[in-house]
Amino acid sequence: MKTIGIQGIEGSFSEEAAKSYCQKFGITDFELEYLVSSMNVLDGLTKKTIDTGIFAMENAQGGVVIESVEALAKNQCKIIDMFYVEISQNLLAKDNIALGDIEEIHSHEQALKQCKDYLAEKFWSKKLVEEDDTAKAAQDLAEGKLPDHVGVIASRNSAEKYGLNILENDIHDLKKNLTLFLAVERIDSNE
Repeated sequence: MKTIGIQGIEGSFSEEAAKSYCQKFGITDFELEYLVSSMNVLDGLTKKTIDTGIFAMENAQGGVVIESVEALAKNQCKIIDMFYVEISQNLLAKDNIALGDIEEIHSHEQALKQCKDYLAEKFWSKKLVEEDDTAKAAQDLAEGKLPDHVGVIASRNSAEKYGLNILENDIHDLKKNLTLFLAVERIDSNE
């Protein structure tokens, strides 16, 4: 059984990336550890609590994922694969909340960057709040940890997983919104 640590929680884009990675290499016997941040993923490799780590490195629109660069700078690892996943950002909200009811938008810094033009056009006067993970923001909204009038930018999987409505689909600015993911392993001391 391979233990794969990912940046994000259930419903996150990293979860999609990890499943895509396993499919590509025919890995069927695996379990996912939802570690939220790139730093936690790389720490997990160092502490040997996971075998492989998967996290986002760069997005075509949002640029380099700063938290991943910082995590790589503090941890040694071996990059075993680099692959792209097409990302679909969606605006999620609770039941009975319409577009006009939304007072704030919460999501990961990268998702906010990927939807910059959309947000500037539709929510120019609203507060944008950075969260640790797109799916975590969706979970927090669903569990009432965020006010009802908050909208969240996240995946369709997050909407399904946490019972939120998709108010608008594919709100990212680039038609092909690709994110580069890295799959990494520990560097064994005998290498």
